Amino acid sequence: MRVTFPGVGEAFDETLPNTCLLLEAGERSALLDCGFTAAHAFWACAGAPLRLDAVWISHFHGDHFLGLPLLLLRFWEQGRTAPLALLGPRGVGELAVRAMDMAYPGFRARLRFGLEVHEMEEGRTVEAAGFAWACALADHGAPCLAVRVQAEGAAVFYSGDGKPTAGTLALAREADLVAHEAYALDAETPGHGTVAGAIDFTRRARARRLWLVHVNRDVRRERRRELEALLRDAADVEAFLPEPGDAVSL
Repeated sequence: MRVTFPGVGEAFDETLPNTCLLLEAGERSALLDCGFTAAHAFWACAGAPLRLDAVWISHFHGDHFLGLPLLLLRFWEQGRTAPLALLGPRGVGELAVRAMDMAYPGFRARLRFGLEVHEMEEGRTVEAAGFAWACALADHGAPCLAVRVQAEGAAVFYSGDGKPTAGTLALAREADLVAHEAYALDAETPGHGTVAGAIDFTRRARARRLWLVHVNRDVRRERRRELEALLRDAADVEAFLPEPGDAVSL
């Protein structure tokens, strides 16, 4: 499986697209989260964007799902007819419809492809779009599902937003890649994780590598040296701070 990071930024970062991951396994592909600025970033990174098979939404904060209307409209504009799987928390299908109707009134009826909605819950694995999906609830201000996606013998864990929980730790066990939000460097922020916490989480999960996303823009710019020192010191964890467009093959 190949994992590309079209966006790595948090909600207010004016220079980096919202965090999103593009997973590619053979001819199948999936996008994890689609916030305000993620749709354009996805289109810039994807080799065959019209062939996207699935979109995962971790939670209903705008920087994680309000790029959906633009994504769907772009698919319509370019003539897509193949169905698109949409996975996420309870209500993900209804919210997608409402967002589309608010952003582009009247266009939903003109779409020439359907949405295959999968409402996810803890303790259940769903097979969709060529991937196996499982989730667990993170500690965030809004209900947020971390996800484990498996294909081609590889497993990717993506935290969405939120501090680790016992459930997300179990979900990440021995994953080939952990993509974890680390909004703060060291200070506690309600509903968000830290760089040190993400490193410790990856270590306890016995996962192979950690890529940090959703880092606070001021931390990323003004405390970059401290952040990179923490990553270097994590000798038993292959920790990395990606830029938009960075990719890894698992």
